[in-house]
Amino acid sequence: MKKALAALLFCLVPGSAGFPQAANVPVVATPIAIDPDDPAHRKFGRLRYVAGWHLTSRQRNFGGYSALRVEGDQILALADTGDHMRFRLSPDGVLSDTRFGRLTILPSYRGDRGDRDSESMTFGPEGDIWVGFEHGNAILRYAPEFKELIGMAFPPAMRKWSPNSGAEAMTRLDGGRFVVFAEGQAVAPHVHAALLFPGDPTNPKNVPFSFGYRPPLGYVPTDAQQLPDGRIAVLHRHFSLFEGFWTAIALVDPAAIKPGATVTGELIAELKPPLNVDNMEGLSITREGGRTMMWIISDDNQVPVERTLLLKFELMER
Repeated sequence: MKKALAALLFCLVPGSAGFPQAANVPVVATPIAIDPDDPAHRKFGRLRYVAGWHLTSRQRNFGGYSALRVEGDQILALADTGDHMRFRLSPDGVLSDTRFGRLTILPSYRGDRGDRDSESMTFGPEGDIWVGFEHGNAILRYAPEFKELIGMAFPPAMRKWSPNSGAEAMTRLDGGRFVVFAEGQAVAPHVHAALLFPGDPTNPKNVPFSFGYRPPLGYVPTDAQQLPDGRIAVLHRHFSLFEGFWTAIALVDPAAIKPGATVTGELIAELKPPLNVDNMEGLSITREGGRTMMWIISDDNQVPVERTLLLKFELMER
């Protein structure tokens, strides 16, 4: 019944687009086991659970996080309301230096969620930030720390993508190419529309080519980031009224991305209830002592029956 209620609210309740409070209210990070029935259970496919936290806060616009950036002890989470949260997370799980803010430049200013539905985020080597927006199916480029707008585009190739399931996942590849995955635009059964831009997608000279992405059956892509070895890690969500949320991660070889091709990722892990998962939408990759870490965060849709979870896994080699 709890799963059914959560699912119903997920379908019916949109995220808030209200303004953040002036003061930065602390965020509480409560450690969690990935398997509440067996805390020693940590291996899931090629992922090993390292740590995880249930994040809570009284900040008015806390929650709804769809994109994630982890760099050292610095965490940046971008919500689908145009708001963002930053904090430091020590190796022993102590959270500090919480700051909240919001994107001041948006694709439009109608005043509803449709003008600020920020779903994906990727970074350049100089710290520039590209954000993908649904509804308007736009991509905006910001200076580091979101200080100013550098570029904006409504790519014609994304114009017919579904308004509420468009540029859900985006990553900048080494060398400057960009890959964008649509959440809901099907080009064939179980195949999602995707684009590869030869350069900055906010520059109209960089015309993308189309390809198809076939996720694991029953899943949709929610985020993506390139691994140190060049492959693309893609985060996915499965949702149903009675089963709740499932999560899957697949790896894609960028060499397979060609005009008109259909690319299928290698499924490396699935996370299903009763594991501690929710509506996982944000992915970030880090390196620690030669090991590759995958961080994922959930979008709680700002409803009480869902949670904001921050989970950390190690990618195990074969």
